Amino acid sequence: MTLSYDLYWSFRSPYSYMVTPRLLALEAEHDVLCNVRPVYPLAVRTPEFFDNQDPLWLRYFMVDVFREAAFLGLPFRWPRPDPVQRGPDGDYRVPQPYIHRLTHLGVAAAERGRGLPFLAEVSRVIWSGEVEGWHEGDHLARATERAGLDWDELAASVDADPARFAAIVEQNQADQRAAGHWGVPMMVFGGEPFFGQDRFDQLVWRMKAQGLQRRLTQGPD
Repeated sequence: MTLSYDLYWSFRSPYSYMVTPRLLALEAEHDVLCNVRPVYPLAVRTPEFFDNQDPLWLRYFMVDVFREAAFLGLPFRWPRPDPVQRGPDGDYRVPQPYIHRLTHLGVAAAERGRGLPFLAEVSRVIWSGEVEGWHEGDHLARATERAGLDWDELAASVDADPARFAAIVEQNQADQRAAGHWGVPMMVFGGEPFFGQDRFDQLVWRMKAQGLQRRLTQGPD
């Protein structure tokens, strides 16, 4: 029996980037299906969340993300440009030229059955530091093709009807909260939320208790 879970995920979340290779490997090796449900980052949906944070929160966060990437063996650099823009005073309540379209592209990729590969390829372009100007040239197009999708078709579908994709994202966000949390990455399996990339092992543990099976492979015995 194929198990399935919902993945609430943001293109602005370094921890979302960090968990995705493990989720891809899980699906490749086991009979499990990831339902990709992209959401906007907190900085866009609830920018007031950051208004009264203790200064230690950001200081610790910036230490932890680089440490965690190194621990996982993943290339990492804060994106240039940041997928979410800030005003001169640090306020996120400014025009956002990147994050909405990125999120809608993730929804479109999920609709075509290639959501998880798309998240993996695009987030690596954004977060790894392996390319300069992830938003320029053909970086996103090439990442889309590596994910098994046609960039021109995908981009055209998103640009033709942004309101439909925005409505899907809003529903994802409502369902995420109903499932028990607002942060990303968040995996929901059997009605149980697993918030954070550091809950991956517990997710797999719970799946094994529910009969998670390795995929059958062909080849010599």
